[in-house]
Amino acid sequence: MDHFYESDAAINASPETVWSVLVDSENYPNWDSGIESVEGKVAEGETVTVHSKANPGRAFPVKVTGVEENCCMMWVGGLPLGTFTGVRTFHLEETGGGETLFKMREEYHGPLVGLMWKAMPDLQPSFDQFAKGLKARAEELEAAEVSVGGGQERDLEPSRPPHKGV
Repeated sequence: MDHFYESDAAINASPETVWSVLVDSENYPNWDSGIESVEGKVAEGETVTVHSKANPGRAFPVKVTGVEENCCMMWVGGLPLGTFTGVRTFHLEETGGGETLFKMREEYHGPLVGLMWKAMPDLQPSFDQFAKGLKARAEELEAAEVSVGGGQERDLEPSRPPHKGV
């Protein structure tokens, strides 16, 4: 049985703009209301620790690997000795006409995956929220870039998409 979550979004922005949002982990909480904070730098070989509202009070350290700028990367984390491992992949594909297809998938493996899967909250809403927030933020930055004539520096504060209560 496969254990995974995935989400995607067609984003009206260049891969470079989308990538700039993806690697700016400090600002994740400004565009994804499901993230409390992120510690660390999104770069090859670095460790990033995510504090998610989907699982309050828990921190999720992951190792950043397989980084290809403006294209893809992986985050790998889990329990010791490979007893439970999560591998999250991020992929950007330029589709033409100024659009980028963003895909994110997290697969779970290891001898404890069945037990851990049952104990995990449903993360699909968090994955969908991440893709939606990334789309909104990247499109906002792309629009600002176009409106200032491209290439000029811009001072644009991070924004937070509207939050709907549950």
